[in-house]
Amino acid sequence: MTAELTGSTALVTGATAGIGRVIALRLAALGAAVVVHGRDQQRGAEIVDEVAVAGGNARFVAADLSDAEDVLRLAAAAGEVDVLINNAGIYRFTSTPETTAELFDTHMAINTRAPLLLVGALAPGMAARGRGAIVSLSTVAATTPARGAAAYGASKAALELLTRVWADEFGAHGVRVNAVSPGPVHTPGTKEMGDEALQTIARTTVLGRAAEPEEIAEAVLFLASSRASYITGSVLEAGGGHVAIG
Repeated sequence: MTAELTGSTALVTGATAGIGRVIALRLAALGAAVVVHGRDQQRGAEIVDEVAVAGGNARFVAADLSDAEDVLRLAAAAGEVDVLINNAGIYRFTSTPETTAELFDTHMAINTRAPLLLVGALAPGMAARGRGAIVSLSTVAATTPARGAAAYGASKAALELLTRVWADEFGAHGVRVNAVSPGPVHTPGTKEMGDEALQTIARTTVLGRAAEPEEIAEAVLFLASSRASYITGSVLEAGGGHVAIG
């Protein structure tokens, strides 16, 4: 990899595991100083150490994204950010009657409100400097109904709309805003679903398998890089393709 992001700072939320971890490591390899966000201090320290061993630059900031004040504290601690990756998310699958107000609010707080607050706090600085890239992680469940994913899908559908709003709001100032919409992915989070459940979802894709975190990270890195300099307001689906009906 070339050091195409040397001199830039990137904030990656949910960067201590899964897709976010890979994104953070790859951004550091590209030369960015990475602000690693998570909740677990030990896992955060491990990522920072791994980046340092490889010759990169990273630091860890803990924050609870369900707490609006903590989100704003994270933004302040991150400082001037050139690349924002809204990766952190929550998904709990329940039927609509079983979806409590608290569960719905938690999905909206972490998946939608936290990115909104981070963009609101950090994008103006990007705009003032005349450059910046924001990439959010969505899901195919934002556009395709998934059983038990009402709260999850709704929170990510809102994030996709916000992506287009932000692209319009900040685009004239050199800030690009996009999203990646993954399908099934092998992560610690999806492992909790069980292999059978994940494979059931994977069989609905043309490729017939779940993605590896590295495959989704590559899509994110592309949108965050200068290679996507004329792409904004887009949602890149990385879902393995849709099986035809009939």
